[in-house]
Amino acid sequence: MENCVNKANAAAFLSAYNKIDAQLRALYNFGSGQSFTDVVRRCAEKNATVRRYENDLAEYARLRNAIVHQSMDGQVIAVPCDEVTQTMERIARLLCEPPRLCDVLPEKKIVSIDAGVSLRQAVLLIARTGHSNLPVYEGKRMVGIVNNRRLIRELGALLARGQSADAYLSETPVSDVLDESDMFVYYRYLSEKDTVEEALSAFENNKKLIAVVVSERGKMGERIRNIVTPADLVQLGKKLEEYR
Repeated sequence: MENCVNKANAAAFLSAYNKIDAQLRALYNFGSGQSFTDVVRRCAEKNATVRRYENDLAEYARLRNAIVHQSMDGQVIAVPCDEVTQTMERIARLLCEPPRLCDVLPEKKIVSIDAGVSLRQAVLLIARTGHSNLPVYEGKRMVGIVNNRRLIRELGALLARGQSADAYLSETPVSDVLDESDMFVYYRYLSEKDTVEEALSAFENNKKLIAVVVSERGKMGERIRNIVTPADLVQLGKKLEEYR
């Protein structure tokens, strides 16, 4: 009976290992000539899941070699325990069937504003709701995001020039302070079908990122359905830990 369990664990472990190996090579165009460990080390620079389990995967590569190359007479001489087998299977699921944003993100109330309203109204809305990123719309099209950083920067420049803040806030429409480049530097569009991994990687790859904005297809100008900020990253990480 014990030998059957050993063989089952070994088979499950090798199946998960092969799935991970094939997925990483397909995702990042690695050839068959590169070792699994080398693939893992290189992918850890690009993939948050691989980075999280990088050292485990390197250790598991040695275990895999022991199972495959050192078995004699049908006897498995290197046996992965239940915990190792389950971890390997979980990593395979995270990489091959990753959780999507639409499956794990809690619903959020998105507070938006019309491009033609005054900066005064935008400031009051941020103060009242606590939302620091306000999507700005012209009709149904999202034309930018005004945030508290932008407003403070505008007010600081205004005060430095000795101008009246009251008049400026009341007379200036939100559209006047939007900068199209902000959407490429400080924000990242993703679709509801994109993965949690992609959202986490977006923040890791761009230290200036303020938020990931989630729309139906991830296309610029679409209505925003959810926003992921750095404050959400701990919760997203927990969702990955809970993923089975």
